[in-house]
Amino acid sequence: MGLLDLFKRKDKDRVPKEVEASKKTDSDANMVKEIREEILQKTAIPCMKLELTDTKPSLFDSKVGGIGYVPHDAKIPEDSKGVQLQLLAQIDCAEITLEDFPHQGLLQFWILNDDVSGLNFDDNTLQDTFRVLYFKEPDRTVTEKEVCEKVQDSSSDEEEDYFPVRGCYGLAFSEDVDTISYSDYRFESCIRKLVQQDYPEEAENLLENMDDFFDGGSGHKIGGYPGFAQWDPRSSEDTHDVLLFQLDSDMGTDWKILWGDCGIGNFFINRENLKNCDFSDVIYNWDCC
Repeated sequence: MGLLDLFKRKDKDRVPKEVEASKKTDSDANMVKEIREEILQKTAIPCMKLELTDTKPSLFDSKVGGIGYVPHDAKIPEDSKGVQLQLLAQIDCAEITLEDFPHQGLLQFWILNDDVSGLNFDDNTLQDTFRVLYFKEPDRTVTEKEVCEKVQDSSSDEEEDYFPVRGCYGLAFSEDVDTISYSDYRFESCIRKLVQQDYPEEAENLLENMDDFFDGGSGHKIGGYPGFAQWDPRSSEDTHDVLLFQLDSDMGTDWKILWGDCGIGNFFINRENLKNCDFSDVIYNWDCC
């Protein structure tokens, strides 16, 4: 091999500075991504993910839509004007494995079928156009036929049907974990605290773009972190710190659940009230794009 050939080979083997810089940049980006994922995982909490099924749930099963359990001596929940609410969802609590949640009985969510789906913009805890009910020991002698006979006939109403659920669906439960969602009101303070605590020297760089920690919080779930199309209705002073139930829009091939323009609905409760099975103080919220 001649001297000229040797120089040609060295030139061929030499890695351009631009390529080296690119590799370094990619390596730094991967490291930052790993750190951000590690920080997010430190916010993880357990939840129950829910999936709609095409089963035909009984009167006492978990369900979305359909006919809910009503005791022999009780009426279907009504608002202050005497208009009946409709069952948004019913949860068989025996399927919940989360700490602090009830593990027996039925937990129900009822809302008014109007153009805002029972949402009260002035007081989102006022249980008038929505209701959260808990039956620790439901009476198994109640029949679906009996409950159906209590339903007011609204077939002559000329008002449009705004109810977010079309039809009735069973629910499949699975244990999972959630990392803090970007729209949760605690997101920025939580992420900032963890980054400054664990990576003080890299904190400025890591926090430069908070969007990189994005987790939407969408889906049907009990517990975990909420998702919103707009923003969290809670503030740092709010005591409703637990996501009691969340029902997302669910389109699929044909829409099953639709909150306005592809929105999401959620209910929040204080943990101590949850432990005591006291569902009298609950936030009901839904929003859409």
